[in-house]
Amino acid sequence: MKKLAVLGSGRGDNFEAIAEYFESKDFEITCISDNLNSDIILKAREKGINTKYLPFTETAEYFGVRSFDLIALSDYRQKLSDEILELGRFINIHPALLPAFKGEDAIYRAFHAGVKVSGVTVHQVTSEPDGGKIIAQYPVLIGNTTHFDEFEKEIHSLENILYPRVIETILDDKVFDFTNLFRGHSCGGNCDGCH
Repeated sequence: MKKLAVLGSGRGDNFEAIAEYFESKDFEITCISDNLNSDIILKAREKGINTKYLPFTETAEYFGVRSFDLIALSDYRQKLSDEILELGRFINIHPALLPAFKGEDAIYRAFHAGVKVSGVTVHQVTSEPDGGKIIAQYPVLIGNTTHFDEFEKEIHSLENILYPRVIETILDDKVFDFTNLFRGHSCGGNCDGCH
């Protein structure tokens, strides 16, 4: 059985989508947080998923003795060192088309920069924030009449569809193909763009 760790600090917005996606699949999920009272830990407990409170200072030691096939970040707010990153396969999701709009407030910055295409990127985690190899991307067009809140909602909906599927593809050692990404799902369709 493949082992997935989801590492988060706060709300872990993507965690719920990941947990629901893998609910009936043969994968073992552990939710790990450096914040004992984080929403991500509470959501995991509600769903009966293994949880682990992991103070940041113990991260290297923990991953040094635990083996996961993949560690997916979800609203994780600590910077991981190269020493920690060498202990596993770490990925993250970013609400923009990297390498554009790295860092915080990417959705806001992309929208207010006036770009007509933004999107979502799943990437490897490196010690450079949002600087790892791109694994998958999916675009969202920003129409001339699109409001910011519509665009933001579309990005978050897309993250919740894309991230679990990319995680599964990596765990299954396959190449990600997004041609059927929206089969049976909708990202909202409020921004004239991704489908």
